[in-house]
Amino acid sequence: MSNTESRGPVWLVPSLVVIVAAALIGFVVVYNGDDDDAPTAQPSAGEVYPYDIGIERRDAADPLAFGKVDALVTMVAFSDYQCPYCAQWSRDALPAILERVDAGQLRLEMRDISVFGDASRRAAEAAYAAALQDRYLDYHGALFADGKKPSPDQLTDDALVATAATLDLDVERFRTDLQSPETKSAVDRSEQEAATVGAYSTPSFILGGQPIAGAGPPETYLDKLDAMLPVDGD
Repeated sequence: MSNTESRGPVWLVPSLVVIVAAALIGFVVVYNGDDDDAPTAQPSAGEVYPYDIGIERRDAADPLAFGKVDALVTMVAFSDYQCPYCAQWSRDALPAILERVDAGQLRLEMRDISVFGDASRRAAEAAYAAALQDRYLDYHGALFADGKKPSPDQLTDDALVATAATLDLDVERFRTDLQSPETKSAVDRSEQEAATVGAYSTPSFILGGQPIAGAGPPETYLDKLDAMLPVDGD
């Protein structure tokens, strides 16, 4: 059983986004209704990224991405810092997912969005500012300490700067980046991409082109990943 925080319909795909819409219609997966025995198509010869549906960035300069740019499978994760289930996912599933990233099997692209309002937006901008110092995962982990969402007083401007100081980030640079047009534009882009694929609840994921809604245990993601990876000897 998964948990999902929702504001609006889940996976409502705008008709203009044809390539993403086609993929989502064919592969919608919600944990309490998916078919774990359904076969997963294997890549065909000559396909560079057979599981991409157009939402994956595969940008080597993306400070919110982890793993090889040319990994066969990409996981796009939409998250909100006021979402309790996002905190749960970060504690319970993210470490196992990062092991697969380190093994070269998966690329993880984070998208911090603001489903729950202004405090979420401030936190997303702060996380991006930390990412510009290559400390995104540390900052993300600090906000979701012990698998719990931060309290409102932890998401004020001063508190977000204090978290950066606790992590020994360059605080002056952090303050500057927090207010920069680049940071605001980056969060805008993540939110626009979430709207494009209809990710109106958090956490939401696209793993190898397959939408997944809700926070599940590690095997929920890793079993699907394993089904996409070539079998040894192939």
